[in-house]
Amino acid sequence: MKFIFARHCKATGQEREAELTKEGLQQADELSRYLEKYPVHVTRILSSPFTRAKQSIRSFSESKGIEIEVDEPLGERSLSSKPLDDWLEILENSFTVLDQKVRDGESSKEAMERAASLLHELMDSDEDDETVLLMTHGNLLALILKYFDDAYGFEEWKSLTNPDLFLAVREGKEWAVKRMYEE
Repeated sequence: MKFIFARHCKATGQEREAELTKEGLQQADELSRYLEKYPVHVTRILSSPFTRAKQSIRSFSESKGIEIEVDEPLGERSLSSKPLDDWLEILENSFTVLDQKVRDGESSKEAMERAASLLHELMDSDEDDETVLLMTHGNLLALILKYFDDAYGFEEWKSLTNPDLFLAVREGKEWAVKRMYEE
């Protein structure tokens, strides 16, 4: 089994219904062309329910005739339902203090467990030759990468681009993760 973890293209905002910008729509077409040429055959596409995520992978989905399966666990992590002046500092700390939680927000540990539950469900399938593309958001993507390799953290989150792609391949019982895509 292989996973391709994808971060959405540039968007108009962080709200659930925020759409891609004009540049983001162009990036989505470029992303589709890139994936069509990449030597890994995608068999399934799972996406965050957020509009920007679905828009980011729609062109590729349509070109390959693969339905986008909307999956709530791929939605962005919420630090808090209310704006935070010090959100960047809180986010940075959340990569080392995984249980840190602000008000009604989600801790890094909770977000990682949410994503890991989905990943284990997929890994438990009988489809060893399956390649699943998972379209998500920057913070959750960084936490998924941290799940596979604890070296991932705040600095790696800061280096993520819109869009971004990582390939995870099982090698025996271990997983190797590498960045696939440069803007």
